[in-house]
Amino acid sequence: MNIVYRTKEFLHRLFWKRNDFDTADAAERIKKGIWFRGPNVWILVCAIVIASVGLNVNSTAVIIGAMLISPVMGPILGIGLSVGTNDVQLLKLSFKNLATMVLISLLASCIYFLVSPLYLADPTELEARTSPTIYDVLIAFFGGTAGILENSRKERGTVLSGVAIATALMPPLCTAGFGLAHLDMHYFLGAMYLFLINTVFIATATYLGVKLLHFQDAGDILDHRIMRMRKKLITSVFIIILAPSFITAYGLIRDNNFTSNVRAFIAENRVIGKTYIYDYTIFKDGGNKVAVHLAGEPLKEEQMTALLESAARHHIKPERMVLQDSAVGIGGDEVQDIVRSIYAHTDESILARDARIQELRDRIDRLDSLIQARFTDTTVAPQILNLTDEFDADDSVFPETEKN
Repeated sequence: MNIVYRTKEFLHRLFWKRNDFDTADAAERIKKGIWFRGPNVWILVCAIVIASVGLNVNSTAVIIGAMLISPVMGPILGIGLSVGTNDVQLLKLSFKNLATMVLISLLASCIYFLVSPLYLADPTELEARTSPTIYDVLIAFFGGTAGILENSRKERGTVLSGVAIATALMPPLCTAGFGLAHLDMHYFLGAMYLFLINTVFIATATYLGVKLLHFQDAGDILDHRIMRMRKKLITSVFIIILAPSFITAYGLIRDNNFTSNVRAFIAENRVIGKTYIYDYTIFKDGGNKVAVHLAGEPLKEEQMTALLESAARHHIKPERMVLQDSAVGIGGDEVQDIVRSIYAHTDESILARDARIQELRDRIDRLDSLIQARFTDTTVAPQILNLTDEFDADDSVFPETEKN
């Protein structure tokens, strides 16, 4: 019993030391952060332009910079604080400022993408903000939890910078602006859904932190009926937001697993007798499918059976695999004929080269014999000159590069 008590005390001191928190100061800091006027407006515009440029050129570093300077986090923390402390006026003000920030962000990013001449063939950074999953929910919730704890502790560090990067509020808004500029609802709706997830679960984490740390209540009295309605509304919002994220996460996991299975299957069956797999393509047609591209001899019946059995071991059903034989009509005899023709051409080249070498040797022997003769014989010198002239004039024997 004593050990249990000591363990409990140790864990309490480790995770929960109230002297480390200053909730009153945290509440004031959050309230000041929700205001959207003066410098905050221009900072938001700068963050929008930076994030839009980063998305436009697929630069992760630039996007991170936009996350760090964005003031959008302030009103979201204000929403969580107002709900946790029953501050109706703060809630209205937070929603108003957040809505203003969202509209300005959408407008500015839309204008940027309308005038930008750059359109990437593979905009991976933009595409990454269009398919949120349950993992984005977890990031937003734990990011918001870290945010309220950082705001509440007396000795503040750099946690808020990390929260701003992790929760990524600005890139989804700019991606939605891209969707508006190009009238592409895939980008617009997907990005706005991601922004909604981040907003709701950062605010939720803030609300829970405010309750857990016992922030001082604002004093607004809410009757039990309003409290029940608020709980029902929050629960409904959670269900509506979470359901699509679970579906998207399931699809993401399924796609990743299918891709991994296909890669393992291809690696195991790269060469099948005199046939080989030179490429494969994964596509969607009522679900994930893979087109396997073959070259070489057509597969025999037993080879086809073994290939299907291997696919089954890697959880690839026969209806999910399409074999595309690029060598239909090219049998083994034809391949052998092609190889024989290559060898014949090579033999002819070797024989021609040997004949040329023998001819050069004969010339060298004749020249050597004449040199050994007596130079006093006047009939020998002209013959030597004639042979040397033949060598100089024959470019095919001594190419210019070799002479030099």
